[in-house]
Amino acid sequence: MLTLRQLFMLNPESVSLTPTQAKILFQQTLMMAIFKVKVKPNSQQQSIEAEVDGSFKVCLKSPPVDGKANQELIKLLAKKFNVKKSEITIKSGLSSKNKLIEIPLPKI
Repeated sequence: MLTLRQLFMLNPESVSLTPTQAKILFQQTLMMAIFKVKVKPNSQQQSIEAEVDGSFKVCLKSPPVDGKANQELIKLLAKKFNVKKSEITIKSGLSSKNKLIEIPLPKI
């Protein structure tokens, strides 16, 4: 299981990102990180997988109805990165499979 700190300390050689892609995917402002997530609702089991482009693929059990999948996504990310659910924000893609998620960076 990756922690948020491990995510931001990835070996640059293990992930092939151009500087522009890195800026878009891991925009850091005011101790927050923004990253891309592709959600797959109605899955048999929950999972979070890091993709080579720096984004995440998240499988959720909930259907994409009445915000249930978004609630499950926030709960799962909060548990994975050890932050409060209220600290996670879906910046864009509320009704899309492709989302931008904002999460606080770990305190150093």
